[in-house]
Amino acid sequence: MELKDLVEGFLAVATASVADSVDKICARRGYMDHALRPRINEKRIVGPAVTVVEGPTTEFVPPTHALELIDSAAPGSVMVIAIDAEPDVAVWGGLMTAGAYARGLAGAVLDGGVRDIAEIRRDYDFPVIARSVSPGTTLGRFKTLGADIPVTCGGIEVRPGDIIVGDVDGVVVVPRAQAAEVLRMSREIDQRELEQAKLIVQMKSLKDGLAKYGRI
Repeated sequence: MELKDLVEGFLAVATASVADSVDKICARRGYMDHALRPRINEKRIVGPAVTVVEGPTTEFVPPTHALELIDSAAPGSVMVIAIDAEPDVAVWGGLMTAGAYARGLAGAVLDGGVRDIAEIRRDYDFPVIARSVSPGTTLGRFKTLGADIPVTCGGIEVRPGDIIVGDVDGVVVVPRAQAAEVLRMSREIDQRELEQAKLIVQMKSLKDGLAKYGRI
């Protein structure tokens, strides 16, 4: 399935259904830690991952790999920054948002903090899912170590090109090789749950409404 079709498809299905489908098809958890949540707005983030990893340093150096990747990433990409679940520094702010917005990126998912919240909301309304909000800089504390490599973000491995699905329910990583199958099952789950909800209302009974499919 083409990337465009995958993105459009995942935009239309419930994040919970995607998480359930990854559980079944990939036989492993695909959803990130609960602490990663939207910090700017409630826009949905769906797109292929471009990845950056950061590590400790005492050097005062800019996040070179991240800055270069923002400029080179394809429109619709989702920036994923791994920093070993560090909540007390911001790996993303107003200037990086300006670049991502200009390049047409779909959003950012951060295993660390974000800052410049008011600026990002006011000027760009750009969706950012982050572990925390912090005014602290990475300068003198962390530096980028690499880009477009497998990383661990929110406790889940993310490979470049994996499909990121994120919103107020959380973030799910869909392995690219199994994305079409996950999307197909997610649609099936959505349809079943829609029918179940109708039955529950019609029968005025949760138990009777669930009986047809035997799942919740």
